[in-house]
Amino acid sequence: MTTLNPSLGRPGTLADLIPGTGATALVRDGALIVGGAAFTGLAAQVSIPLSFTPVPLTLQTFAVLLVGASLGWMRGALSMLVYLAVPVAGVPWFANGSDYGDPTLKYTYGYLIGFVLAAALAGFLSSRGNDRHFVSSFGEMALSSSVIYLVGVPVLMATAGLGVAEGIGQGAAPFIAGDLLKALMAAGLLPLAWKLVNRDKKA
Repeated sequence: MTTLNPSLGRPGTLADLIPGTGATALVRDGALIVGGAAFTGLAAQVSIPLSFTPVPLTLQTFAVLLVGASLGWMRGALSMLVYLAVPVAGVPWFANGSDYGDPTLKYTYGYLIGFVLAAALAGFLSSRGNDRHFVSSFGEMALSSSVIYLVGVPVLMATAGLGVAEGIGQGAAPFIAGDLLKALMAAGLLPLAWKLVNRDKKA
């Protein structure tokens, strides 16, 4: 039997398959939200600084896509908000082990905000079944990744005083190939997870 999103009457996300009602559901959702934030924080530690841009190469976007798509739009967005909130306490789990005390972090504020929007979009699309098949899943991941650029690049341009060409050259062009690869990986994992779930149900 396919799990439905009660508010939509449509197939839900992978997280909706975890049973829970009332207080149990709240505990489940809280654990998923915190777990998604922790996963993103760990992925951020896989970071490669680039000499020509203040924006590093990281695995954060891969984590954002997976968290959003598997948790759904609300839990995914809340998970990213938790990810953004934890460093307020001085926990250095942004890229390169930074927190809000790092003066260079201002250049990446837009990308961090974009994570929230991208996770929400991925979750929204997954709740409508886009994560069941590779092609639609890849489209979902690519579209969600583009949201990060749409917010991140303009903020980078504003904070670093860059023109459009420089902004794209420093904030988008170096990362497109890698983000497409992350989108492909995420797009492959989600349909595979659903196949495994459905196989277990039939067993």
